[in-house]
Amino acid sequence: METHARSITKALTYRIIGLMFTFLIGWLVTGSVKLGVTLGVLDFIIKLCTFYAHERFWMKIKWGRLDPSSIPDPGAGI
Repeated sequence: METHARSITKALTYRIIGLMFTFLIGWLVTGSVKLGVTLGVLDFIIKLCTFYAHERFWMKIKWGRLDPSSIPDPGAGI
């Protein structure tokens, strides 16, 4: 299980990288720094919220998860 702080931090760092690319592409395509910043900020906010919601949704789904107690200890046979 992840904490909300970890999910938020992951979402923020991921979206900061996306923000830089969106700004750069917006600037190169339009030739306007102001429009590039606007596109980048809007994209950042929308995708940050959706990424966080997606992460928290998947934390509730048990499918595909392993119970940590069922994983053998690699050092146990030594």
